[in-house]
Amino acid sequence: MTELTTLEAVAGFLSPTALFVILLVLHSVIPARRVDGYAHPNTDPAQYRLNGGLVFIAALVIWWFEVTGVPLDWLWRVKWHAIGGGVALSAVLTTWCVFRAPADERNPIVQWLDGRARNMQFRGHVDAKMFLYIFGGTYLALNAVASAAYHEGQFGAAANLGLYLHAAMWVWFAADYFAFERVQLFTFDIIEERVGMKLIGGCIVVYACIYPVALWFLADVPAPDIDPAYNPLWLGGSALVFLAGWVITRGANLQKYTFKRSPDRAFLGFMQPTTISDGNKTILCGGFWGASRHMNYFGEILEALGMALALGHFLNFWAWIYFVYLVVFFVIRERIDDGRCAEKYGELWTEYRAKTRYRLVPGVY
Repeated sequence: MTELTTLEAVAGFLSPTALFVILLVLHSVIPARRVDGYAHPNTDPAQYRLNGGLVFIAALVIWWFEVTGVPLDWLWRVKWHAIGGGVALSAVLTTWCVFRAPADERNPIVQWLDGRARNMQFRGHVDAKMFLYIFGGTYLALNAVASAAYHEGQFGAAANLGLYLHAAMWVWFAADYFAFERVQLFTFDIIEERVGMKLIGGCIVVYACIYPVALWFLADVPAPDIDPAYNPLWLGGSALVFLAGWVITRGANLQKYTFKRSPDRAFLGFMQPTTISDGNKTILCGGFWGASRHMNYFGEILEALGMALALGHFLNFWAWIYFVYLVVFFVIRERIDDGRCAEKYGELWTEYRAKTRYRLVPGVY
């Protein structure tokens, strides 16, 4: 861990807040397209301004050319102070968002953690959820770039090529979200999740700072002792595993998005929608969603596996921490989702379970 002066420590603590303000300004002034989101029965769809991709590109350019005056590796050097500042920022924003919405009968602590309002838009210009995802994805990518820059400064020509690949995968991960930003409007998180500490802290701290935890501990570690002759197998294999996961995740999410917007349309022009229905509710059960009930989760697990392998430190605990976290998280979340769907769809969900046996991994689990 690099030594910081008192001024640098304070600046590091305030970095997430400064980034929040900069991204909010960019989101507000950069041209955006207005689109409709998901509509609940008997309600009109909410409208959204989408310009996350342009904000993301602008932020990367500003950071790369050090327009703000801080060095490229700044976020790595102040990482622990920035995480503390992110927690503080999340707590302040949560308190403000929760207490400006009407209270309900739940415990106040539960309301603060889970939130009260499902949707918060300010003057029809900024949607709280969508901006938080812009912030989280952009901050994540900047953390990856800063880590790679620090590693380059430490090791130069002897740097770990796998760490650069790992960082590039995180940038791809964020860029992919922004390339398909509209798809997010039709996910559970945007439709149902409330704006509370879980969502706000999740975007500002967990998503942006905890996901790339391997970089915090390995950017100052020398390259692994791997014969360069094995680089094509090591790096190429890692990239293939990651891309396979990306294809599965993106394909599954796009298939469901296509079905929600155009139920009779064939996905990719050839994958005809296979469904079951009780005359009132309908479940997609073909294509990706016929292989397992949560193929999108399985794809993300494969992406995490590719990222862990890319680092090349195969026996290092920190190289695997994100992969292990994601496996545990999705096993638990799948169980929670299963209960919600059973409550929502009743016997129709029982029928879907019978048709699609596997929860996450086709043929395995």
